[in-house]
Amino acid sequence: MSDTSNTGDAADLETPPEAAEAQAPAPPPEEVIAKLEAEKEELRMQYVRLYADLDNTRKRADREVSEARVYAIGKFAGDLLNVADNLARALSALPDAGRDTLTEAGKNLLGGIEMTQKELHTVFTRHNVLPIEAEPGGTFDPNVHQAVAQIPSPHPAGTIAQLFQPGWRIGERTLRAAMVAVSLGQAN
Repeated sequence: MSDTSNTGDAADLETPPEAAEAQAPAPPPEEVIAKLEAEKEELRMQYVRLYADLDNTRKRADREVSEARVYAIGKFAGDLLNVADNLARALSALPDAGRDTLTEAGKNLLGGIEMTQKELHTVFTRHNVLPIEAEPGGTFDPNVHQAVAQIPSPHPAGTIAQLFQPGWRIGERTLRAAMVAVSLGQAN
């Protein structure tokens, strides 16, 4: 039995899809222009977003490089703070009255310690490692001061009464907060 309802199938199979599209009526030019304009606007917006993203990445990289330059020595400088503390302790261990009684060798040793401390502070300053202001009577700032006690003092309440350990910062970052006692005000 042969199927005769399948007429014209051979002709449909022989027509390539490109020819079928070519035979379809062309859309009106306004529709083509609108479609191309929309595609152009979409591509332009993609370009603008990618350019903005690239610019943000460049700025972020520049900022990170700049911060790396400033703060690169932070860990090393933090380790040297103990050396600065030990030099200060060594100098404060000898009262001013005892300095006059030192032998010539003792005076030379004391002078060497003083010069070493001065040179260390000079190198710190050169690399933007600076002491945090923490003088008695000064304003207490919890961002750079660590309160370890509250004591009565002649200074107004809430100000710094005594400095226990100096604080240091590098740039705007605190390397080590200054350890201070906060004043309770005059003792009654």
